[in-house]
Amino acid sequence: MTRMQVLAAGPHVTLQDGGRRGMMRFGVPASGALDRKALALANLALGNPPGAAGIEVSVAGLTLTCLDGPVSVSLTGGGFIVEHAGRRLGGWRVLTLRAGDDLTIRRGPWGSWCYLAFAGGLKAPLWLGSAATHGPTGFGGGQIGAGQVLKLVNPRQMAERALTCPVWARPRSVLHAVAGPQDRYFAAETLRTFFDSPFHVTDAWDRMGLRLRGPLVAPEGALSIPSQAILRGSVQVAGDGVATVLLSDHQTTGGYPKIATLLADDIDGLVQLRPRDALRFTAVTPEEAIALARQRAAAFAAFAARITP
Repeated sequence: MTRMQVLAAGPHVTLQDGGRRGMMRFGVPASGALDRKALALANLALGNPPGAAGIEVSVAGLTLTCLDGPVSVSLTGGGFIVEHAGRRLGGWRVLTLRAGDDLTIRRGPWGSWCYLAFAGGLKAPLWLGSAATHGPTGFGGGQIGAGQVLKLVNPRQMAERALTCPVWARPRSVLHAVAGPQDRYFAAETLRTFFDSPFHVTDAWDRMGLRLRGPLVAPEGALSIPSQAILRGSVQVAGDGVATVLLSDHQTTGGYPKIATLLADDIDGLVQLRPRDALRFTAVTPEEAIALARQRAAAFAAFAARITP
């Protein structure tokens, strides 16, 4: 059995997979990777299923040592710095670790999240059938900590290679959003402000959501609406007028009005922005959102086919 020991891990480094689907009706969010495409590509580059478990690494970094080997790993997501076998490399590559090798992943020039996958897969604790870690409770695969030993399943060795990071996998500062579903509670001028003004990422975030800094977009008399289902990518606004984008660990219902809903594909790029980075929302109709989603899905599938061994 191949094992990895964690030498150091910063905050918010967790085990994640493709998400815990079909549980929202029971009050359980999907969780899973913040940047879903990056985790899927890390797995596909090794021949794993796209939703297999991997490690989501924050800018705080991660250092592992390989106790037994060899095994190949891949790194995607943000433009992090990788140190291995005396080499200082960029992310987006496939490497092979041998017994005694250390692997260090550090914050690089861009991006907030890096994904580490293992050829063959990780043996991870499951909760409700998924290894996705639910941040507020820790249920699922769990947070990664120093001293922890990770066990791999069916480890494989593959050729080392660099992976091209596609443009659409980088941080995304223009986000497509459909107005609503509670846009009726916002004045027309407020909606124009939301879609025409710049916002900035703040330090007030967790895996549940990200508060933005920018113009206030307060609703008009909507704070007593019944609690309703919400989604990853919902932009909800409390009485203070501050917009918050809900992320992977979002609650499943909420009573704050949602001024807009982001295109799912754009959320992967949003989470790669860093605090103080600027962003804008651009309005699209539901029909335009569907067409754009299909176009991007085709681009993703074509790229995935090229990197899958």
